Amino acid sequence: MTEIRLGSVTGSHGIKGWVKVFSYTDPVEAILGYAPWILRKGGITRKVEVETGQVHGKKLIAHVEGVDDRNLAEELTGFEIYVEKEALQELGEGDFYWFQLEGLRVVNSDGDLLGEVDHLLETGANDVMVVRPFEESIDSEERLIPYVEGQVVLEVDREIGEIHVEWSTDY
Repeated sequence: MTEIRLGSVTGSHGIKGWVKVFSYTDPVEAILGYAPWILRKGGITRKVEVETGQVHGKKLIAHVEGVDDRNLAEELTGFEIYVEKEALQELGEGDFYWFQLEGLRVVNSDGDLLGEVDHLLETGANDVMVVRPFEESIDSEERLIPYVEGQVVLEVDREIGEIHVEWSTDY
């Protein structure tokens, strides 16, 4: 089964076994709805269930089943959080998970093949596609293209593997 990384454990919180969580989901607390979490660090893999969690100030905290003190919580620091792809919720039409966009070719409105989506970045204002060149690209430039639907991103066609954008080659 394919696993998708949704976040990481960044530390412990309090003395009752809670952990701080960095989440890639939007909203951040959506990570709490996925189960089980598959924790990976180095060669270690653990499947865990989240009992509860919440936004606490500017951070997200969670309590993992069987982790009932600070020492056990600290042992989870640095683990990446994955879930099985099949556990992901179905999205509405026109919505995509980032991993579904990675590897798609990016073509501008002039028909120029700019490269392919390597990964996406969250910048606060909008997400940004990191578009890396490959053999068939028009040049060897890496591009950072904002993922702004309707203005920059005109169409995502997963069937043919392309994202059509309004983006000049000289940006």
